[in-house]
Amino acid sequence: MIQTAAVRPYRPADAAALDDICVRTAHNGRDSRPVYADPSVLPAVFAAPYVHLDPGLAFVLDDGEGRAVGYVLGTADTPRFAEEFRSTWLPRVADRYPAPQGPPDGPDAVMAGLLHVPERMIVPELAAYPAHLHIDLLPEWQGRGYGRALMREFWRALRERGVPAVHLVMATANTQARAFYDRMGYHVIEVAGMDPADVTCLGRATRDDA
Repeated sequence: MIQTAAVRPYRPADAAALDDICVRTAHNGRDSRPVYADPSVLPAVFAAPYVHLDPGLAFVLDDGEGRAVGYVLGTADTPRFAEEFRSTWLPRVADRYPAPQGPPDGPDAVMAGLLHVPERMIVPELAAYPAHLHIDLLPEWQGRGYGRALMREFWRALRERGVPAVHLVMATANTQARAFYDRMGYHVIEVAGMDPADVTCLGRATRDDA
């Protein structure tokens, strides 16, 4: 029987696959391995803490043979998540990725800096969008409707928790991702002090009208 890809809840056995997906898509949607000396810092910031702290809001695209080839991860309550990131997640990984001393001297240090300042997630302009997410698919699984399916599953889970709106922060250079978010109905949220040439904040209601 031919198995078809489908969205399903995250399982602990998916952890390594999620880390790999993150690494292979984290550089403006492309493979980060040529850019970082130790690209494992990327899932330590953007993937693993979510499945550790909020696994009920983690969903994967299963290729039909049990392998995760895409994911959507997030939290319903960004301020709470930032607190738990510092108290629960950071002690697990801080020794492996120490905070830079002084200005970061390369991309690895930039990411280590983000890791050690989870409070950066708490932004006044985003208070009306309490949830946030990260979504990534391996390149060969993009453009086939699976990103939409993952996003709709995430919205559904947020609605069940009574969460009215969600935001995300993306690299402005990732124009392919921006086109996807535009199709999903996200709009720009202006944030003071954030350079739009570098990153863009987007948000939308959790209603399913995409």
